Amino acid sequence: MTDMPAPIPAADFWEARYRDTGRVWSGRPNALLVREAGDLTPGTALDLGCGEGADAVWLAGRGWRVTGVDISATALERAAAHAAEAGVGDRVVWERHELGRSFPEGSFDLVSAHYLQSPVALDQRAVLSGAANAVADGGTLLVVLHAGWPSWQTEPPFEAVFPTLDSVLDELALPAGEWTVQTKETVRRPSTSPEGVEGHRDDNVWRLRRA
Repeated sequence: MTDMPAPIPAADFWEARYRDTGRVWSGRPNALLVREAGDLTPGTALDLGCGEGADAVWLAGRGWRVTGVDISATALERAAAHAAEAGVGDRVVWERHELGRSFPEGSFDLVSAHYLQSPVALDQRAVLSGAANAVADGGTLLVVLHAGWPSWQTEPPFEAVFPTLDSVLDELALPAGEWTVQTKETVRRPSTSPEGVEGHRDDNVWRLRRA
């Protein structure tokens, strides 16, 4: 009988992901954040899984005071440099958390969670529950998750379960009458493989407002 390799700790996986490469992401904010948050009145925002900081910097540039959270110290260093270069370093604070094990304190007018899906351990249900609990009265919860693999992905690189529009709301079990669903939609966007194969990918987006 062959011993199975020990699972890679999430913190080690994501730190290596950033440390061992140059810039990972484009530096541009997620399109669904721009679409869904562009009409909101700026206040305080929490960006969960902020990566190299593009979403947090975009929000700060629109007048939000942002807390950006990631598991990788290298990602947070790059995010802070991006914010400083954009002239909004004084509007963003950065916190390192392994979401599902620790969570930022406080409540926020906007809590944004984009693509909190991982090939290593992540208690997504606990994270999204924490995200909902962190929304202030009158505030907004914005969640965006991949709905499946890209169309060009013929062999999935790891086993994954993709949430449906209803399954996330069922798991959150938000109190009746306390929340209004403003967006619940599957969005198809262009997606190109590393080899240049053009295709598409579907994302699910939920925008909810707390009473």
